[in-house]
Amino acid sequence: MERNYILFDTPARDLLFPFTHTRPVAACRVGILTIREKWDLFLGTGTSYFTVPHLQEKYPIKQHTVNVLINGHILPSKTLVKAILSLETGQELYKDNTVLAKVAAVEMPDVTSRVAFTDAVSMINYPWDITLLNDQALREDFELLTAGRESAPLPENNQVRGRENIFFEPGAVVNFSMLNASTGPIYIGRNAEVMEGCLIRGPFALGEGGVLKMGTKIYGATSLGPGCVGGGEIKNVVMFGYSNKGHEGYLGDAVLGEWCNLGGNTTCSNLKNNGGVVKVWLEARKEAFPAGRKCGLIMGDYSRCGIGTMFNTGTVVGVSSNIFGGDFQPKFVPSFAWGVQGKYRLEEALRDAGVWMQFKGQTLGEVEERLLTAVYQSTGN
Repeated sequence: MERNYILFDTPARDLLFPFTHTRPVAACRVGILTIREKWDLFLGTGTSYFTVPHLQEKYPIKQHTVNVLINGHILPSKTLVKAILSLETGQELYKDNTVLAKVAAVEMPDVTSRVAFTDAVSMINYPWDITLLNDQALREDFELLTAGRESAPLPENNQVRGRENIFFEPGAVVNFSMLNASTGPIYIGRNAEVMEGCLIRGPFALGEGGVLKMGTKIYGATSLGPGCVGGGEIKNVVMFGYSNKGHEGYLGDAVLGEWCNLGGNTTCSNLKNNGGVVKVWLEARKEAFPAGRKCGLIMGDYSRCGIGTMFNTGTVVGVSSNIFGGDFQPKFVPSFAWGVQGKYRLEEALRDAGVWMQFKGQTLGEVEERLLTAVYQSTGN
């Protein structure tokens, strides 16, 4: 009997705020692809989401007679996929008391036996896990996307090292730049453009329609999703999609959601002066949590900052905030903030989100408006 695959959120999804305010866990990007896109390629079929109510309209669930539920926090691997495909109806796959997957049927919804998985598992539990796993995920996604395929031609006007680890999709434009893929693969998506004078050190991925401005300096592992713009100096950064850091300034060990914009000369610290452990505010727990020695900006969807903005180590910015001011920003900026003390009015937040989407040829639909309205209400605005 044909099986249907569903990626489910766990209660721990709240620890991934601000990103999971506006998406299921499996819609987060780690490496070149989102977690869901990875599973779709590994399984050779589409998947759907089981998530919280206010997201289910935009990310609908599809159910059939036999459903395979897969933990959406987990990145797939060959051994994990093999173990999941071998599960029988009523069986559950687990590791260290964490449910990885289970097979349920209409006539047998309960678990009847458990199977232990002994290999390593990569999963995102906190926002900074995205940068910690990005190097590994970039390399694995590169192999997944390019296996058996031939790259579009590399123009001879570029300086290249490790040509065998560079892949251009059709329509990619890269001229008069330096690409060093000896340290990791470089993937340039369909119709993306790398302008003149860029310095790129892999692993690096630029998604479909993305742009690197002239003279951009890229250190791996960096993933700029579809429609993103990069400029200045960027190191170990993940942008989910349609976000901009188009000007000078430093961004390192950071994660930006979709439709974010950093004003010119925005600079973000990723390391404390004493080299100590960076603590990051976990909104769901209302406490600071250690995130390692390097952690930069964590910014939710639709948030923006003005020119010359300074972010301290491990700063968290919520959804749809408009940040400005010459001093260091607070370590936690809640969703729908206006400046430091003010609050965005919902109507204006929706209007401005729509304007930023129009810059990239898209519109804010009614489904997205209802989603953002629910986030506005749930975050105490």
